[in-house]
Amino acid sequence: MMELSQRDITYCKNVGAKRADILRSELGVHTAMDMLRQYPYKYIDRSRFYRIAELDDEDTYVQIIGEVTEWHTIGIGKAQRLSATFFDGTHQCELVWFQGVKYVKLQRNVKYLLFGKPSCFNHVYNFVHPDLTPMSKVTPEMTQGLEPYYNTTDKMKRHGLNSKAMRAIIVDLLPDLKAGIPDTIGADVLQKYRLMSLTDALINVHFPKDALSMQNARARLKFEELFYVQLQILRQMKRREQYPGFAMPTVGSRFHALYKALPFDLTNAQKRVIHEIHDDLKSGHQMNRLLQGDVGSGKTLVALLCCLLAVDNGYQTCIMAPTEILAAQHYETLKAFLAPLGDAVHIALLTGSTTPKNRVPIHNGLMNGTIHILIGTHALLEDAVQWQNLGFVVIDEQHRFGVAQRAKLWTKNETPPHILVMTATPIPRTLAMTVYGDLHVSVIDELPPGRKPVQTIHYDIKRRAQVYSFMRKQIDAGRQIYVVYPLIKESEKMDLQDLENGFNELCEALPEYKISMVHGKMKAADKDLQMTRFASGETQILVATTVIEVGVNVPNATVMLIQNAERFGLSQLHQLRGRVGRGGDQSYCILLTNMELSGDTRKRMNIMVETNDGFRIAEADLQLRGPGDMQGTLQSGTPFELHIANLATDGRLVALTREAAKDILDQDPLLEDELNRIYKRQLDILRIQQSYNWSEIS
Repeated sequence: MMELSQRDITYCKNVGAKRADILRSELGVHTAMDMLRQYPYKYIDRSRFYRIAELDDEDTYVQIIGEVTEWHTIGIGKAQRLSATFFDGTHQCELVWFQGVKYVKLQRNVKYLLFGKPSCFNHVYNFVHPDLTPMSKVTPEMTQGLEPYYNTTDKMKRHGLNSKAMRAIIVDLLPDLKAGIPDTIGADVLQKYRLMSLTDALINVHFPKDALSMQNARARLKFEELFYVQLQILRQMKRREQYPGFAMPTVGSRFHALYKALPFDLTNAQKRVIHEIHDDLKSGHQMNRLLQGDVGSGKTLVALLCCLLAVDNGYQTCIMAPTEILAAQHYETLKAFLAPLGDAVHIALLTGSTTPKNRVPIHNGLMNGTIHILIGTHALLEDAVQWQNLGFVVIDEQHRFGVAQRAKLWTKNETPPHILVMTATPIPRTLAMTVYGDLHVSVIDELPPGRKPVQTIHYDIKRRAQVYSFMRKQIDAGRQIYVVYPLIKESEKMDLQDLENGFNELCEALPEYKISMVHGKMKAADKDLQMTRFASGETQILVATTVIEVGVNVPNATVMLIQNAERFGLSQLHQLRGRVGRGGDQSYCILLTNMELSGDTRKRMNIMVETNDGFRIAEADLQLRGPGDMQGTLQSGTPFELHIANLATDGRLVALTREAAKDILDQDPLLEDELNRIYKRQLDILRIQQSYNWSEIS
């Protein structure tokens, strides 16, 4: 018998050529084993029978034995529906079919097994499109154990490939599966972590005899997925640790000059991170390090000092930011820091708005080595931008760049430069061990002394007048205010106050103050003008979209008012809050929402009010929204797609699988031992060795 992993899905029972084409295009199912890897997304207990009197609004699916006492059709043609009364001996409920009415055949004095999802209307329970099977045709399998339900698409359903059809295909594969299949995890690992064999796991994930068997099967399959993610990540890390890199052992005059000129002391966390980075730079191997730091923790200064380490060793550096506003902000900040050094360090700014005339001296300065630090946007990736000796690259807010864009930096030098990836979006531990698992991680987990925590308040829209009164008091005390909206123009589909209407309302409510407006669709020059007016204090209020989420630094701004805060994720709210609290005055973040909020939304607001800890917020955001929505964090992807594991809920398994993979690679980095060839072979099968390894730059 051909192995399940080699058997074309076309030739499996209940499939055929047409269904096979649909399974391939919709689910990526090519073989019988691919089919077995389509895991159920939920299970329904078919071992319990209900009485109608026991039904509850919380019930999902139930089954009841009874008779159909009467029925009638209403309407004609496509508008026709069938309504029936079902009686279990003491109580009755209603059954309704809106589609396929002509195929529903009902009989009196026949016992049926009713299966479906109940809903209650006017104290009467009803079932829409229930399964109704005569008891004479009910098999033991239909009323035993947990019934699996599979994800399907609309196209699949149109061709009869619903959850039941998926189950039928998998049932026919069971005999071959029960005969035993090669495992993908070694016996020593299975024993150490008390895991099922692959054969038992696949049987029990599809047809578990009880809840415990199902949970153990899912745990085994999750372990397998995450284990191979970690194995590939850690194997790549070990390879890359051997890559040659520019040696930068010297701590030179420019570094010392800036360090001594600082008007404040670095935090212990900043000092620790600089030491970690310098250890990499002087190692002779190429550095790939992730620098995490909450809003306001001083990442930019750390990046500058590390750039000076490179410059003192004879190399050029660059800092790439995702927006022109942020690039310009970095440029002005670094110029101010470097002022005491005079002409010892030359920096330049290159963005898409840089004129051709102004680009010429920048290009020349890079080629002849007179420009030491170049700050810019995607413009740094242009072919015309060439360095004499690029040795150190900082990528800020890296999740906003595509991996192919970031990888272009590797072509700027024959020997790849050292890479420092920075983010002000704290990354939950489980994501750090997967998406960024092949990078060394540094964390600035300490804010500069004297920073007062931002006080966060949640109000509903009924208290808008109170908010405006508070804004007046702050402005009259010499402070400035951000007001952020989620949209630029009004949307008929969403009950949101748009930016333009909000700007007009603020002008009417607070006519005595000057107001600027900024959004992403403005021309760069207009945007810069409005930002400059606010930064200089010429205007007291800045009305904006999330274009100010990153990189705007106005220490005099003490209030962040977020309109329709329910429309923002936790990490985004935390980023916006980080725009205030940058001076010595007490600052405030006001979350203004509609009165009616969902449970998850209210949780988000409560978390924001309770804590300023970005890492706690990131963990909560991962739990509430899942990994796919985490600010594009997954855009560079884990080594392969996860089908059953969930980074939001399986953090313990991520840690265990990383431990298991590390133990194996520490003893056998090349996976050449006989016991470990199973892992090398499985990695090849999973095709996660890409022709170009994007993870090297991300």
